[in-house]
Amino acid sequence: MRTVRNAVQEMERGEVSARELLAESITAIEANDPELNAFVHLDLEGAQRAAASVDEARARGDALGPLAGVPFGVKDLEDCAGMPTTKGSMWFLGGPPAERDDLHVARLRAAGAIPIGKTAAPEFGAWAFTASEALGVTRNPWDPSRTPGGSSGGSSSAVSSGMVPFATASDGGGSIRTPAAFTGLPGLKPGYGRVPTYNVTHLSQNAVNFALATTIDDTALLLDIVAGPSRHDRTCLPAPPGAYVDAIESLDVTGLRVGWSLDFGFARVDPEVAALTEATMRTLVEAAGAVLVDLPIEFDDYIGIYGRIEGADRWVDLPKGLWPERADELDPRIRSGWAAGADMTLPRFATAHTRRRALEHRVADLFDEIDVLLSPMAAIPAFAAEGPMPTEINGQAVHGGMGVIHGMLANLCNLPAISLPAGVTSGGLPVGLQVIAGLHREDVCLRLGRILEQAQPWPRLAPR
Repeated sequence: MRTVRNAVQEMERGEVSARELLAESITAIEANDPELNAFVHLDLEGAQRAAASVDEARARGDALGPLAGVPFGVKDLEDCAGMPTTKGSMWFLGGPPAERDDLHVARLRAAGAIPIGKTAAPEFGAWAFTASEALGVTRNPWDPSRTPGGSSGGSSSAVSSGMVPFATASDGGGSIRTPAAFTGLPGLKPGYGRVPTYNVTHLSQNAVNFALATTIDDTALLLDIVAGPSRHDRTCLPAPPGAYVDAIESLDVTGLRVGWSLDFGFARVDPEVAALTEATMRTLVEAAGAVLVDLPIEFDDYIGIYGRIEGADRWVDLPKGLWPERADELDPRIRSGWAAGADMTLPRFATAHTRRRALEHRVADLFDEIDVLLSPMAAIPAFAAEGPMPTEINGQAVHGGMGVIHGMLANLCNLPAISLPAGVTSGGLPVGLQVIAGLHREDVCLRLGRILEQAQPWPRLAPR
């Protein structure tokens, strides 16, 4: 199972060609995808043409991009020119191919990476499991009866199983980090604006686009390629001050003040998840030379704020004739959300923003006392692949979002956060530790991830 870095270095040394690397991915897809359903569309002919072009350019001695010849998948909520974007919905099934790439996809392609297909997502990215009536059920390579998470479940399944070295992903409430936690990967959610977007989430400012890979080095390398401003995104951030691939090795985090919370004052957490994440937290604090700060960390359940905020961008650029005319084609579990959004008034939406602002201030005050906040990434291990979201944790009844509630905080407050592998349950399922850093400090997330990766190497799934 190659990393992005390994693949690039081996191609540069002439040990493997882009065509051979692509052939390895195709073989892995043929071996894994009939069971896992990670890919919902493949363009292998286009990928083979691109790989041949890379090999020919390398033979001529042409200058090549830093990812030249590396195959990757593109999440099906994102546009990749020449491939359809179904968003997991019957509304868009069988639609025409996209005419242009999303910005981060374009930057990866410009760096020489080769998109080979679209990875599965639940309908409109609505769930922390990846299943839809349009495209079927996507499964976890660690245990195919379980979900690889959502909404980037196709990407996490493809990367964890070794089908591709990396795949794009997006995160509006944990949708990079929860799949990473469920499949044993590191998963970074950059702060909003770090990776520019095209026609994506300018109202709620919750969701970000990025990628999933198998190592911190690969994660940093990919972020260096896709981060930086674009004229197409009025909300994007300036270029970062330095290279993330340097920060993962050299950033001094000695004395960093660490806050730890198992439950944020209201959540319910599976006991085995709690034990694994707390032990990993202590390993990380010691290895980093950080300081664990003893202070109460208590919030009210913010699921109501999140639920009202996250749906705002669905209505932007929605083609005419879909809602309400074709409402009966939606999964019944999300149709109610569309109906609630259609009835949302500006005063009610403003009230949700007022509550969000109060939460932001509470978190900002907390970060006066600490530099990073650690917690479980998800409150539970991976659950049934078909769903639904569990409504019971450790024998207690909970709402359907409680199992993944920890991840939403960073989205609501626009903070960078990363999920790091924190061990495996007695049932053989990966668990993730979440690190939330201060505003614009993706470098801190990545540096702590690198330290943990070295102090407590995470298990990798053996290729099939």
